[in-house]
This record gives sequence, structure tokens and C-alpha cells, in this order.
Amino acid sequence: MVWREVMLPALPTTVIGSYPRPKWLREFIKGFRAGRFKERHMREAFDDAVVAVVRDHEEAGVDIPSDGEMRRDEMVEYFAERIEGFRFYGPVRVWGNHYFRKPAVVAPLKYRGPMTVDEYLFLRRVARAEVVKVTITGPYTIADWSFNEYYDSKEELAFELAKIVNREIKELEKAGALYVQVDEPALTTHPEEMEWAVQAVNKAVEGVGIKVGLHVCYSDYRVLRPYFDELRVSQFALEFANRGFRDLRVVKGLSKELGFGVIDVHSRRVEEPAEVARAIRKVMRYVRPECLYINPDCGLKLLPRHIAKAKLKAMVEGVRIVRKELARKGIERIPLRRDLVCSE
Repeated sequence: MVWREVMLPALPTTVIGSYPRPKWLREFIKGFRAGRFKERHMREAFDDAVVAVVRDHEEAGVDIPSDGEMRRDEMVEYFAERIEGFRFYGPVRVWGNHYFRKPAVVAPLKYRGPMTVDEYLFLRRVARAEVVKVTITGPYTIADWSFNEYYDSKEELAFELAKIVNREIKELEKAGALYVQVDEPALTTHPEEMEWAVQAVNKAVEGVGIKVGLHVCYSDYRVLRPYFDELRVSQFALEFANRGFRDLRVVKGLSKELGFGVIDVHSRRVEEPAEVARAIRKVMRYVRPECLYINPDCGLKLLPRHIAKAKLKAMVEGVRIVRKELARKGIERIPLRRDLVCSE
């Protein structure tokens, strides 16, 4: 596709991906799995839920919405179901009473076809925003959270997955997507694997001509920092609210955009707009405002829906406080770019 430049307000607001499923959708899914509804009815319910989520984002004032990952039960399971070579044995406990169906690689992995393009096209139709975000789980996290019963090493598995993720991003690019986020929450969990893990992420975005964000959360960013320049992505979307905005110096000298996490998704307390504004002012000591996007720390799916929406409203209102200050300096709009040099 030919890259088209879109103008956004300064400090564009977005989400990381997931959003609470409406209660009626959760009940409908139970009914579908019990055989009470047909597949076409389930598809219609998912579509209706996406519309509801997008309206929540729009009413909160978010500039770049997502579909809330309404069709996805879990970030690894969803993609493993759609890649040939995986099978599932049963649920694995993650923490507390939360489980996921941990996939196993039992045969050569093969790309069956687009996995998220239809999601993107539907989101594009129902969203009023010119730019929307599509999220894809990255190759390292899928490899790390799966059983490997076929490939000689986890590294080999990750690179096979990187080829598949790369094909998927290119399909999204052909469909007109401007902004894709690769989710790699596991990226820094094994520091001894970082050298090849970073190269697997780079393989996943190789030859891609659109904006790619890399989301890493609840990590030791000192492990990630040495690879800021090496990772060939447009933006790092990082979590800071949950850690009380400590470690901000880790982004000093960052040469790429920062998606700055200002909302703690593991707390039901709704932030005050003033505290969001204070956090943004703090990070602007290290990152130019032209290089900042503002988002929650992570996905919002585990919160009650009314709290998730209230948190997004607080985030947007906090951003508006700082935008007024930036407007006095002549900073009001920024272009959506795939590559932006942000270091001094």
C-alpha cells in the first residue's frame, strides 16, 4: 500500500487492546457452547459487541479505538487455533481462578490464511476514527506460552511463528490497516534469550510498511532498554502506572515513539484527570510530546465495563489538560508516521 499521512491531535489517545465483554455477550457465548445458538448468530453477537465497545471508546474520547478483542478468549489461544500445527490438550491454570487452553506444537506450523483481516475490516466500517488499532500476539510470547513438541528448540519455533506473524501483518497492510500492535508480554521474562527473541520480533515486522507498535508490560525494562534501537518497530507501548511511574528514566534517549501507560488496569480505582496530567508532564522530561501516545498500561478486559470506560474518560480528560498547555507552545497536531526519529 502507499503510505498516507494522517494528522492526529497531540498526545493521541489509544487503548492497548482488550476491553470487558458485555455481560450479555458472555451469556450468549455460554449458550452457543451449549448448542442453543447457531454460528451465524454468534458472529452477529460478536459484531454487535464490537459496535458497543467502539462506542464506549468514542464516548470516552479515545482517538484510536480497537475492537476490544471481543472475538478472542485469550491472546495466544486465539492465534494457535488458526495456525496449522497446533493442538490443545486442556486448560492450564495461569493465576487464581484464571485458566487458558495452552496450545502445543505437534507438527510443522503453516499459515492457513488471514486471521485478523476480517476483524480489522469490520472495525474500520463501524469506527468513526480515521485510524484504528489492530493487535497481534507476537512470535516470542506464542512460543513461550506453548508446549513445543515438534521443533528442535524454542528459538526455531519462535522464528517459524515470526514468519507467520509477518504474513499476517502484510495481509493487514494490504487491507488498508495503518497501525498494528504486536503484543510481547513475555519478551523480557528470560533475559538469556533476548538476543534471538529480539531478532524474532524483527523477523515478524520485516518488510512491513505500516506503523507497528510493540507492547511489553509488567517487565524489567532495564532488560529491554539495550534493544530499543535494535528493535525495528515504530513505537514501544509500555506500562508505567502500575509501577507508580518509577523507572521513567529508562526511556531517556528513546529514538522511537512511546505509548505511555497512565492507567492501572489492575486497580478498580478510577484515576483523576489531574494525576494523569502530572504523569504526562513527568515523562515529557525524557520524551518530546511529538513522540508520545497515551494509553492504559495494558488491556482492560478484567475490569467491570463501567470502570474501564470511566478510566478511559479520565485518561482523555487528563490528556486534554496537557494539550491546552502544549497548544500555547504551538504543538497541536502530529502526523501518524511509521518511522519518527525521536532522540535529540
